[in-house]
Amino acid sequence: MRTFVRIVEAGSLSAAARQLSTTQATVSRRLQSLETLLGVRLLLRTTHTTRLTDDGERCYQHARRVIDSWLALEDEVGHAEDEPVGVLRVRAPHAFGQDQLLKPLTEFLQRYPLLSVEWMLNDRSADFLGDNLDCAIRVGAEVDPATVSVLLAEVPRSVVASPALLARFPPVMTPEDLQLLPWVAISSFYQHHVELSHDGTASTARIAITPRLSTDSLYVARNTALTGLGVAVVSSWTVQDDIREGRLVHLLPEWQPAALPVHLVYPWSRYYPARLRRFLDMMRQIMPELTGMRKPVQQA
Repeated sequence: MRTFVRIVEAGSLSAAARQLSTTQATVSRRLQSLETLLGVRLLLRTTHTTRLTDDGERCYQHARRVIDSWLALEDEVGHAEDEPVGVLRVRAPHAFGQDQLLKPLTEFLQRYPLLSVEWMLNDRSADFLGDNLDCAIRVGAEVDPATVSVLLAEVPRSVVASPALLARFPPVMTPEDLQLLPWVAISSFYQHHVELSHDGTASTARIAITPRLSTDSLYVARNTALTGLGVAVVSSWTVQDDIREGRLVHLLPEWQPAALPVHLVYPWSRYYPARLRRFLDMMRQIMPELTGMRKPVQQA
């Protein structure tokens, strides 16, 4: 039944085989066995399409419920109530995933010895089915209404540049002065302009920029700002030490880019195993307390 559900949700036998790390022949045999057991045809297959029969649609709905019940049973039988077991597959952004979150992740695994985590670092949007993921940590992404998105924290950002770069240009006194400087853009969040808000007033400023370099990496933006290539808007926690030690200058601190929301995102299901529930509990607790994070404004 699990293979049948994966075929339906993946869209083809070959895609299901890739996600299950097996062969298409094995997937086909499992489907035939289920059809023989039930005495009905579940899928109609042609060269280009695979679609459910009416019996297949009913079987799929029942199979989902059976699998959810089985997951609940796996959680309960032989283990303490709500004790996480099995493998949790998580996608996290590179910066968080290899820095801020490693200590709490390690403590989480030490607390639950029957649990394993596949910790995959990628800044792209999560394809839960295609990549076989249980959940993903997303920074600054729009919420997908087809998923469950839990707002965990916000990431304040800062406009920074190296002293060497600033020495080559007139002093930056207003947001408009930033337009005269070269820039490094983080393509996930800004490419051709940045928007700033004044801390003490309701004033806003939209600054057109011409990037010398565009990247999807927070670390690349921070490191190239250190070399003097350009101004960058980066997560404040990545440059706190650089600003304090004079390697970077925090420009116009009274003008702030909007903080980025951090969500834990996972697909909707009738049942969520203990490993996902406990991970969500942990993330809700620790994320606002991490260095450079803060509680979302609506929760503060």
